[in-house]
Amino acid sequence: MVFDQARPANLQIEMASGTTIPNAPTKPGRSELRPLLSITAFADRPSVLMSRLSSFRIGKPSSTPDQAIYAAFAAQEHGLSFRDLDDGSGLLFSVASATGELTFGGGRCSYYPQNNATATTLANDKYLASRVLDHAGVTTLGGRYFFLHDRHRALRPPGHDREDAIAYLDELGGRGFAKPLIGSRGDFAQVVDSDSVGAYLDEVARYYDAVLLQPIVDGDEYRVFVLGDEVLYCARKYPPDLVGDGVRSLRALLAEREQALRARGIAAVAADEPSLDRVLAAGERWTLPGRMNRSAGGRMAMQAPEDEGVAYALARRAVGALGLQLGAVDLFTGIAAAPAIRVIEVNANPSIRFLEDCGREDLILHIWHDTFARMGLLDV
Repeated sequence: MVFDQARPANLQIEMASGTTIPNAPTKPGRSELRPLLSITAFADRPSVLMSRLSSFRIGKPSSTPDQAIYAAFAAQEHGLSFRDLDDGSGLLFSVASATGELTFGGGRCSYYPQNNATATTLANDKYLASRVLDHAGVTTLGGRYFFLHDRHRALRPPGHDREDAIAYLDELGGRGFAKPLIGSRGDFAQVVDSDSVGAYLDEVARYYDAVLLQPIVDGDEYRVFVLGDEVLYCARKYPPDLVGDGVRSLRALLAEREQALRARGIAAVAADEPSLDRVLAAGERWTLPGRMNRSAGGRMAMQAPEDEGVAYALARRAVGALGLQLGAVDLFTGIAAAPAIRVIEVNANPSIRFLEDCGREDLILHIWHDTFARMGLLDV
């Protein structure tokens, strides 16, 4: 697969069939819908997609889910009707053609109905998903799950309670990476050690039922977005950082950042060390280790790994093993110990705000075109 790392002045989408889709999308029938293979730049024509989506977003409440905005935008582009079903919240809406209607919901509902319920729920459970992938020969980080409450204890096998989590952490050498078993957006995803794990489990238990503990792996993290059986795009993930102002300490900058995260429902990462009292020079950056989710302050950039052929093949196998038609595969490359590439997790309901932020509205429309076509709203 070939794609441009930077946003070109204009775009033409080349399909596997050899046909092209210009900025104003055509409406191919379902049999013509193919995964995106390459994107080539044409600088001689003005780009209009970014201004159209930016203009479309104007006036929408900040609480409106991104996917509701994208669905409405894509529906308009394809001549379909969009209807909000929850007093303008964007949490429940439908898209309809002359012959059918499809309803979408926010929150835990999936915006990608081409993924069936079984595949989606398997992917959402990080432990079950990893076992499915292991069975299919897809290398993962492994790990074990542990419950945080006594209720239903009689219904589960031994070895998965709080005291077992502490024992497993000892097996990992006293340090591991922890996150909710069924969580998202990097919430409570962080490194824990023997001293901090107790407080961590107490805090997570307020919001979740179980956690996944994994060995700490050092590598380069990528997100590979798979649509059908092809890779649509790949992005390198980078950890968040703090930018100094020459006045406030790292501790003060971190407190401000964590307050903003809490307002979006994302847990802060505990940090208390003498170095946090240091004052960064204006413009100086300090990297925050651990989670790289954009929702938690991480950054992404369109970039392919050096071993992209192997990474993309692994991502396609992971999505296929779970029975998904669409999935965003987070994986590490460049791991010192073999295997050098391992899947972190597979997201069955991935956010695509990154595409809007980097000016790739063409890919947003392509994803929603696939959704509408596969569900029979286009040219059925």
